[in-house]
Amino acid sequence: MNPGEVLRIVDSIHRDKRIDKEIVFAGIESALVIAARKHYGEDAILVFHIDRETGVIDGACNGEPLSAEELELTGRIDAQTAKQVMIQKIREAERDSLFDQFTAEIDQLVVGIVQKNEGNTTVLALGNVEAILPRGEKIPGENYRINDHVRAVVVDVKKTGTRIKVVLSRIRPMLVRRLFEREVPEIGDGIIEIKEISREPGYRTKIAVSTIDPRIDAKGACVGIRGGRIKNINMELGNERVDVVEWSDDMQVFIPNALQPAEVEEVILCAMLGRAVVLVQPEQRSLAIGRKGQNVRLASKLCGWDIDIMTREELEGLLEKTLTGYLEIDGMTDELADQLVGEGFLSFDDLSIIEPDDLMELGQLTEEEAAHIIDQAEALAEAEEEAEKQGKSRFFVDDQAESETESDEESEEDADDESKTGGESEIEEEAEPEIDETTEPESEE
Repeated sequence: MNPGEVLRIVDSIHRDKRIDKEIVFAGIESALVIAARKHYGEDAILVFHIDRETGVIDGACNGEPLSAEELELTGRIDAQTAKQVMIQKIREAERDSLFDQFTAEIDQLVVGIVQKNEGNTTVLALGNVEAILPRGEKIPGENYRINDHVRAVVVDVKKTGTRIKVVLSRIRPMLVRRLFEREVPEIGDGIIEIKEISREPGYRTKIAVSTIDPRIDAKGACVGIRGGRIKNINMELGNERVDVVEWSDDMQVFIPNALQPAEVEEVILCAMLGRAVVLVQPEQRSLAIGRKGQNVRLASKLCGWDIDIMTREELEGLLEKTLTGYLEIDGMTDELADQLVGEGFLSFDDLSIIEPDDLMELGQLTEEEAAHIIDQAEALAEAEEEAEKQGKSRFFVDDQAESETESDEESEEDADDESKTGGESEIEEEAEPEIDETTEPESEE
């Protein structure tokens, strides 16, 4: 093989396929070895080396250098085998190059063109690579037509033979993050930071933002002038409702923000259980809970706390029933019952999962006394669960769970306009509530 021709082939493959030259040289050398075995036998120890600067080929068989005539013969014999090996090596190198490229793009936003739908899976083109959008990674209710442009994030890359398999997603919170980074320049500049995102794809998302510049309204900047920025994100997500809330390290501030548009009276933090009891006015209760519990569920994910919504009257009734129930436990004192209620243990079920060491510290109990109380609480919790199944609650009536299923959807819908805009911006004009007229789809159960 002519040295100049070798260099030209290597350079061409390097530029066209974006494959490292060293990989191409190694592929040619492997092809020469396989081709030469047809002549020298399978047991021969063959080595070929191509000079990376001149393209000159040197070879040896069983430690003996091959002459120019032998090298020329090797270049001619079984050319088809050598060609097949080269093609295989190039495809593998191309696959590895693409694998590295798309692995680096995991969690990044890409735009694909729909090629076809195979059952519930959509196949998209990302340049010269095929990607798939599985059913489980699609926003509920979305359908795609041929040649549609679809934005998604890369979630997985796998090698399959000489190809790669790129998996996309449109349901991950990361998609919302990337869309905000694209629409809000202040996020890209580092002035505004996305702290947390909780999402139920196709229905509703809550995103908490903060800013390092006190002169900037982070919430209003994300909404944009007349809601322009948030509206673009709503449309990209299939009219999914997006609530922008202000982040705070203080849970007494952040939890009410996360529960917007509902108005909160008081937040009682129960650190031992990671629970927050949120008190609201009766007319705000269904709004705070949301349709099928969606608002409080997303707020809980956003804050990292379990959130119980109740009115002050409900809390007072629950506390009274709890104390009455606790005092029937052998070994329980009035003081310990008050302490447990103060820490947020509001049911036998709560008490059954308390750490023995914590109970011993609260009540100055021995290990045996603490274990005796917890065992009783477990038995009473099981009895309570069985009684509730039969509609006969002994001590604790779960009024809140019953009310959640009967939440007043109309109250939430009346507040949609206010909650979606997310407030006014100090760096831009006031966001108008017209962007919040999107009707929230009803979740499938």
